Amino acid sequence: MNTTNNRTAFRFVMLLGVVSLFADMTYEAARSITGPFLAILGAGATVVGLVAGLGELIGYGVRIIFGIISDRTRRYWAITIVGYAVNLLAVPALALAGRWEIAALLIMAERLGKAVRTPARDAMLSHAAHDVGRGWAFGIHEAMDQIGAMIGPVFVAAVLAWKGRYEYGFAVLVVPALLALSVLALARVLYPQPHDLEPSFLVGEPGGLRPVFWLYLCAVACIALGFADYPLAAFHMKTTRIVPDTWIPLIYAGTMGVDALSAVVFGRLYDKKGFSVLLIMIALSAWSAPLVFLAGPSSLLLGMILWGVGMGAQESIIRAVVADIVPRDRRATGYGVFNAGFGIAWFLGSAFMGFLYDRSMIGLVAFSTLSQLLSLPLLMAVRKSLRFSAS
Repeated sequence: MNTTNNRTAFRFVMLLGVVSLFADMTYEAARSITGPFLAILGAGATVVGLVAGLGELIGYGVRIIFGIISDRTRRYWAITIVGYAVNLLAVPALALAGRWEIAALLIMAERLGKAVRTPARDAMLSHAAHDVGRGWAFGIHEAMDQIGAMIGPVFVAAVLAWKGRYEYGFAVLVVPALLALSVLALARVLYPQPHDLEPSFLVGEPGGLRPVFWLYLCAVACIALGFADYPLAAFHMKTTRIVPDTWIPLIYAGTMGVDALSAVVFGRLYDKKGFSVLLIMIALSAWSAPLVFLAGPSSLLLGMILWGVGMGAQESIIRAVVADIVPRDRRATGYGVFNAGFGIAWFLGSAFMGFLYDRSMIGLVAFSTLSQLLSLPLLMAVRKSLRFSAS
């Protein structure tokens, strides 16, 4: 491995990590208060749920389009910068929204911006990850991402305690938004061609999305289908009073910390030990639902730790594997298709588990656990295929 190339690639990974830290500070802080803000502007619960669900659907589903556009135009930087600008500047603009309709449009614009920039950004990150180590690079990126996700809500909560108005909370988020865009611009100047950080595939190797990619997407869709979202777990904590209300946001902050730590540790292990590390992480996180929904406070905390491990796997190793099975010139397309499939499966699974919660807790737990465990034989088939290709 070329030491100079390794250092260059690592610096690029760190710059993108800093961008994500400030970006997550911005939009995760906003997401922590958009629900009550919409209510203050006169929106009902149905509107709040619809805006949140539609925003997430846009945020994942549209990634296919912009992944394809990124690979066909080769304008990775331009698309990434435009996406980040829309994603981040829509947040402080919420301070000027006097009606819930305008606020709803800005919330969905923020999700659209994320959909625009993510495939191109991940493709550039994957090029640098070639020399750094796929798991290590994506693990570092996810860790910095989650640090921002923890700081942002605390920051906006302090502003609300000081000023007492949601408009001020959104307005101050222009600071991390501009910091993120400034670091992104610096990365663009220093690394105009991140594509060159990774050598191309061998001549004659398939250039499209191979069958192993679709098998892998099916496996990961099973994980997404069964992965209970935190709002459902928080709803369970609130309605059952299994823990005090003040613990609920603290538990979330703790799981984000577990997410960040597991992404780095297991990402590094993935580079050293290979695909088996992912199988272990999924086998562990699959048991979070029984511990969270069927047991007492101590088991719930253990379940949320396993939930954090699952999140760390999704945002580090699961993304890293995509880079290992998709040619570099189709990488943005691969990430676009992959993220869209993952997001749609998550949306459908979350909706179904919400339906099950009101009818059968055992059914919810069984669906969650079995869906995730179903991914394991598919992932083992992916591992076998990758080993055969390597040999």
